Amino acid sequence: MKRILFLLFAIGLTVGTTAMAGMSTSKLRKETRFLTDKMAYELSLSTQQYNDAYEINYDFIYSVRNIMDYVARGYEWALDDYYEALDIRNDDLRWVLSDAQYRRFLGADYFYRPIYITGGRWSFRVYVNYPNRSLFYFGLPYHYRTYCGAHYRPHLHHVSFYRDRYNFRHYPTPYRVREQRSFHSYRRSDFGSVHFRPNSSVRPHNAPTRPGVTGRPSPSQRPSHNSRPGTSTRPGTATRPGTTTRPGSSSRPSTSVRPESDRRPTGGSSTTASRPNRESSSSSTSRRNDSRPSSYGAC
Repeated sequence: MKRILFLLFAIGLTVGTTAMAGMSTSKLRKETRFLTDKMAYELSLSTQQYNDAYEINYDFIYSVRNIMDYVARGYEWALDDYYEALDIRNDDLRWVLSDAQYRRFLGADYFYRPIYITGGRWSFRVYVNYPNRSLFYFGLPYHYRTYCGAHYRPHLHHVSFYRDRYNFRHYPTPYRVREQRSFHSYRRSDFGSVHFRPNSSVRPHNAPTRPGVTGRPSPSQRPSHNSRPGTSTRPGTATRPGTTTRPGSSSRPSTSVRPESDRRPTGGSSTTASRPNRESSSSSTSRRNDSRPSSYGAC
């Protein structure tokens, strides 16, 4: 009997360890691309905005991938880490999006607060509105396979890499989720199904590292600046999905309503006519500071 109990305990420990291991790098990139692709579609992002948003979303998902199982199990310290990473991500996006784009971003929960938990599992809200996981409006981001977190804010003395990179008007103030009057309703919407444990706000010594405290590339590992695409190339009407199928405030595209086939790549395609033009964008340089590191670091 003792042997059976020991075996059951060992199996449970193995399963728990596997669950806590988070997602693979390949899955991380796919989840990041899907979320960024839908943001580019709905918010009309330029090519540089598309690439920068991919970086920011990658850093966010990378930072929370190993703590979301703890959130689902009701640990307050993990919830605090999640909202800390979310605030970093949303503020970085504030420097990438225009004022009008950011206001639309704030109005879409599946972009602004992308993760929720139901039935003890965490998932991305964007799949509720876009259930076809093979549907992509754009090709791969410029550095889809090479970006590994070199621009994450905690690596840069907690100063946003994306600040002052765009000349348009930005949303005027930081919009921190935990500082909003509606935070408790947000928390119920995101994690209302989770029963949080009492006295679980203190981080245990063996918990995953906090958002930003990682072993990812340091600034000295980053390639030169001129390997990034420029900023002036924007997907035109010929390279973006048609506006007739664009989701409005009251409806989103379903699996049966898609842009015309000549304007959208087929599911999962990485080289299509709708892909932002990397070659033409690499010739333009509208960045203010050429001494900044490139958009990707060695994995």
